[in-house]
Amino acid sequence: MKGFASDNYAGAHPEVLAAIADANDGHAAAYGADPWTARAEELLREHFGEQALSYLVFNGSAANVLSIRALCRPWESVICAAQSHINVDECGAPEWIAGTKLQAVPTLDAKLTPELVESQIARIGDEHAVQPRVVSISQSTELGTRYSPYEISALAHFAHERGLLLHVDGARLANAAAALDVPLRAITTDVGVDAVSFGGTKNGILLGEAVVFLQPEHAEGFRYLRKQTLQLASKGRFLAAQFIALLEGDLWRRNAAHANAMAARLGAALVGAPGITITQPVQANGVFAIVPRGVTEALQRDWPFYVWNEHTGEVRWLCAWDTTEDEIDAFAAAVKQACAVV
Repeated sequence: MKGFASDNYAGAHPEVLAAIADANDGHAAAYGADPWTARAEELLREHFGEQALSYLVFNGSAANVLSIRALCRPWESVICAAQSHINVDECGAPEWIAGTKLQAVPTLDAKLTPELVESQIARIGDEHAVQPRVVSISQSTELGTRYSPYEISALAHFAHERGLLLHVDGARLANAAAALDVPLRAITTDVGVDAVSFGGTKNGILLGEAVVFLQPEHAEGFRYLRKQTLQLASKGRFLAAQFIALLEGDLWRRNAAHANAMAARLGAALVGAPGITITQPVQANGVFAIVPRGVTEALQRDWPFYVWNEHTGEVRWLCAWDTTEDEIDAFAAAVKQACAVV
């Protein structure tokens, strides 16, 4: 039985696997000097703007850490939400590998506002204090919420006024764009974002993410950073082929929209269920809820999912590109039955 632990649990989409197989044709130049990488970079420019410079890496942790390495100097910091992936799920990599201090801000919905960022800006010019340089947000967030284009624009304007840059951890950027029914650039390039970690793994590809610089000057020296941080793929065509499959048509949107729809179906099915409290609006492909401990334990015998907050009993249920309506309905029924028993 498939569960709801993570969209990472899903396999690769058949169209992606077919693209990898098609790329496995004879010899090709290594380290990204191949036609597939050139085409992937062209497609990323089509989606993010002609000025965009993109670099493929193996995973999302590397995309985030390398973005920070590129945008910050050693005495500078990143302002982020306390719930952000870079703060709680990178095993300290931004601080250990990038050597950059994170200023984590407590929030109710994992979203930053200009006011929250302002609270972290102090002692500018003081050589004894770390100097803020980057505001990093997740879209969609680790709590399944999303930023509107207006909210991102306001953050970008605020950051730029104060000499800061705006980075987007876009592991689920496709889910946010699909939910908002906008192009990828509408919540990045067009609203003032400086750099994006663009995710593919959670949206149907086998492995790989892209670091996309929306202002070319921020990419200076990045190819050296990528190599130095062990993220330059020798057979880069196989990373690139997946992004071609994702971006050449509408596969990225189809996959994300389906996952979102399944989460909406699950959330709607559980509204008002006895013992269940939905804690966040369902705005992407995740449902967050406080569930009695006994119910969680009973459900996890058959359905994999994570406890998000051990202290409150909040759980996370994530849907993927291959989640089916029958699975949603069966799980919702199992939740209700477990609540009735407990």
